[in-house]
Amino acid sequence: MTFLNPGLLGSYSEFKSKFATPIKKGDNMAKEELKAIISPFILRRTKYDKAIINDLPDKIETNVYCNLTPEQAAMYKAEVENLFNNIDSVTGIKRKGMILSTLLKLKQIVDHPALLKGGEQSVRRSGKMIRTMEIIEEALDEGDKIAIFTQFVDMGKIIRNIIEKELNTEVPFLYGELSKKERDDIISKFQNNPSVKFIVLSVKAGGFGINLTSANRVIHFDRWWNPAVEDQATDRVYRIGQTRNVIVHKLISVGTLEEKIDQLLAFKRSLFKDIISSGDSWITELSTEELRKVIELSVGGY
Repeated sequence: MTFLNPGLLGSYSEFKSKFATPIKKGDNMAKEELKAIISPFILRRTKYDKAIINDLPDKIETNVYCNLTPEQAAMYKAEVENLFNNIDSVTGIKRKGMILSTLLKLKQIVDHPALLKGGEQSVRRSGKMIRTMEIIEEALDEGDKIAIFTQFVDMGKIIRNIIEKELNTEVPFLYGELSKKERDDIISKFQNNPSVKFIVLSVKAGGFGINLTSANRVIHFDRWWNPAVEDQATDRVYRIGQTRNVIVHKLISVGTLEEKIDQLLAFKRSLFKDIISSGDSWITELSTEELRKVIELSVGGY
């Protein structure tokens, strides 16, 4: 916008104080004012616009709430307690680093304990794996193919290993370290072989230029805090050429930071529809009490 109309939105600091900060706090007046200013310069068309294409099937998105196993809950509480026992002893970049390190561990714990401490790669250790296997059973009964996305390569390997063991079937795994030929072979096998019902992908490896329209189910095993990244992954399945309705399952661990972050994602998605998406390094700037509200395990999470 600065390039198109210099000065229209003021300096960066002026824009931040007048629009960005109030909008993040839910100020609808600031949002509407910004929308009115920039709307003459924006023409946004997506494949969801029926004026552009009217033969794309429906997409059904659903949150799937998962309880932590006792092992996961104990690990989660221990990490949170460790953070708050030490956070007041550091400031600045060290405080941010401590928060980010803890957030990473918490996201791994709610996926599967084996990500952090190894051990048996089994369904029973993870609430998400229990729900995933239930979704898989339902999907197979319907004759569906499934694309499963995770942000952790090691989690992708665990998911693959568990499904292969439980169902005695091949599960290809697409991640960033594969060669172009290996990637192409995996995609071709999934797209063209009716007996290959599953594909596991790391979110970033599966973000662009991949066609997975033979699937009509998507499982987001864990959540990215940038909604655009999730949408890009889903769009590998829900894209022009898809002939069936697509069901998107988003796994959320009850009572954990994932449930709170999901509320933020919903807000950011609605904000994007009205204006433009924003960044998400906000969590390291929270006060200790605000941070506690985001990451502490709530009652009902296990």
